[in-house]
Amino acid sequence: MRTYQELFHTREFTPLFLASAGQNAAQTVGGLALGILVFERTDSALLSSLAMFGPALAQLLGAVTVLSAADRLPPRAAMTGLALLFGAGTALQAVPGLPLGVLFAVLLGLGLAGSVGGGVRYGLLNEVLAGGGYLLGRSVLNVSVGVLQICGFAAGGALVAALSARGTLLLAAGLHLLAALVARYGLTARPPRGAGRASVAETWRTNARLWSSAPRRYVYLALWVPNGLIVGVESLYVPYAPGDAGLLFAAGALGMLAGDVVAGRFLPAHRRHRPAVPLCVLLAAPYLLFAFRPALPLALALVALATFGYASGLLLQDRLIALTPDGLSGQALGLHSCGMLAMQGIGAAAAGAVAELTSPATGMAATAGASLAATLLLAPGLRGAGAAVGRTGTDGVDGLRRAEKPGAPAVPGELPSPA
Repeated sequence: MRTYQELFHTREFTPLFLASAGQNAAQTVGGLALGILVFERTDSALLSSLAMFGPALAQLLGAVTVLSAADRLPPRAAMTGLALLFGAGTALQAVPGLPLGVLFAVLLGLGLAGSVGGGVRYGLLNEVLAGGGYLLGRSVLNVSVGVLQICGFAAGGALVAALSARGTLLLAAGLHLLAALVARYGLTARPPRGAGRASVAETWRTNARLWSSAPRRYVYLALWVPNGLIVGVESLYVPYAPGDAGLLFAAGALGMLAGDVVAGRFLPAHRRHRPAVPLCVLLAAPYLLFAFRPALPLALALVALATFGYASGLLLQDRLIALTPDGLSGQALGLHSCGMLAMQGIGAAAAGAVAELTSPATGMAATAGASLAATLLLAPGLRGAGAAVGRTGTDGVDGLRRAEKPGAPAVPGELPSPA
């Protein structure tokens, strides 16, 4: 699958795309409204920030408790039920006088559900676009998320002014309900990808199994560490250039969207394992020049060039799927998403600490240098994992998958030896 026409002619992709877009729009608009509502009630920047980003942090808890459900629930029922749950939770947050403790408890529950939702959604995407279409489909979803977040934050402020924060939350709840209807009546009923019951113990066992393979470990680390540190660099745009931070973020969005389109649409399947490391290098290297405080036009060009490197995430996800048994794809992708969120938080904290001790420009360059060093350390293992994806038979990915069929012991850490 190489064209957008083919992609949207795949029967289930359009409803999956629309359901995902509806939920992303609802979460963007609703998160902004909730942050404003909490700030109006408490005058606390910390509580307001937790209200907006708390669900993302709660996904880390979901990664070690409920993530196994991503492969053990029927995808259509799971997507429909989760959208309804988010709609109900968002509507509950709009209730006047709701105690803050209850409000944050709801946020925690929605964050846990979100950790399962990502695995269900991207595992289903891999099923719907079986045969090599995942990369193109995920690039389209990534582009839609970026566009919806830009438009959602802009529209959210206007909606809060027109409808109030509570009215905007109810509108977001309606968008979740609409996403549930699209999922229920647009998707085909499919059985769960994995066998057995979801449980905390099963989540731990499957996470350990996913981590037990050396090729997958390198891919996970490459997805988490270089990316997370560069998000830390981006967290310093405001202190680096308070008056021009919006332009820097816009340049970054442009570069990221361009990278996703090129990687998803134009890169041949047989060459996808090669550019991952160079793109990770590109993600960090231009930021080293920020130590010299470049003029704004050059800074914008450097940011756009660097964020093109985020396309490495698409290629590495494609590699992760190739290295993962089909019945575990949902949890494998969910684990990637949760780990990435954690590293982005760590990256922001680390970059902020360096900037506090030195300067924003130094913090940006130093954090980018750490990202570049991480990429170079991971490069040998990534080349080995990429070679594994290109092989077939018992000494390649097919052999690895057979060795990890459900019920088989965990893979010891290296690819199986040739027969």
